[in-house]
Amino acid sequence: MSGVGNFFYVCIYVMTQSKMGRNAHTAKGNSGSLLFHVGALLTVMAWGVSFVSTKVLLDNGLRPAEIYVYRFTLAYLMLLAVNHRRLLSNSVRDEVLFMICGLCAGSIYFIAENTAIEYTLVSNVSLIVTTSPLITALLVGVIYKSERLGLGTMAGSVIAFLGVACVIFNSSFVVKMNPIGDLLSLSAAASWAVYSLVLKKLNALYSVMFISRKTFFYGIITALPYMLFEPGLSSPAVLLDAAVLPHLLFLGMFASMLAYVVWAQAVKRLGAVKASNYLYFSPIVTLIASVFFLGEHITVVGYIGCALILGGVWLGDLLNRRFR
Repeated sequence: MSGVGNFFYVCIYVMTQSKMGRNAHTAKGNSGSLLFHVGALLTVMAWGVSFVSTKVLLDNGLRPAEIYVYRFTLAYLMLLAVNHRRLLSNSVRDEVLFMICGLCAGSIYFIAENTAIEYTLVSNVSLIVTTSPLITALLVGVIYKSERLGLGTMAGSVIAFLGVACVIFNSSFVVKMNPIGDLLSLSAAASWAVYSLVLKKLNALYSVMFISRKTFFYGIITALPYMLFEPGLSSPAVLLDAAVLPHLLFLGMFASMLAYVVWAQAVKRLGAVKASNYLYFSPIVTLIASVFFLGEHITVVGYIGCALILGGVWLGDLLNRRFR
């Protein structure tokens, strides 16, 4: 079976599990858990490659906001086709939370990320976004006074953010790129951290498909004002170009619709800690893909930054679990 076929099989299984509920979860046992691990890994790999696809679209004249809107619109329509019985949430408060999800995991995150790719290396963006779990832990420590910041979180944060500094130094002073791209990447990571906190509340009340669909919807709605004021939008003919359409389809079908549903279900089934461990592979996938497909070059300082970011995130997670 091909890699795409494997991804479809795992996605179908995971989406079926989200409907079948706890009984199926218990019956499948370890074999079911293995598929969720595979699903999480394939999702992270899709996200890693998505940075390269976004860069290709930018190079073909598409703007950051329109790439995001086209991508999420396709994902939303596909998800709506299979999940349309319920349109509204339980309360106005929950609708506001879904709007925050759309902002933080949708319009703000992806417009910042896509714009960052215009200014800095694709590998830089992927690496800096990986700091999101640490930012999430820091926010939890600030917002929830009962959850004190552990030694692992603080040590990992210091190491990871030293890595971010190295990555920014590498792009700004070695390859003469604008540091605004790296700072936008950091903003995207912070935005995703806020989304993670809100998602924790919603996961207890709604299915992953419903949450994903609402996130896509509000992400599109909140991005439209930005897109309307963005100059130089592409003509419809450009979207059908052979160099553009495959990447749009990949971003919409795999990296958005299927990936979001599978990831949310993997987090619910495996737990946030186990699932998040797979995020460490995303920048590695991006780094390899950007070297082979985009011809990007990484200096020694850049590799040091890469090691510090991944090492800091991994160390923070390891120490927190060991001394919890």
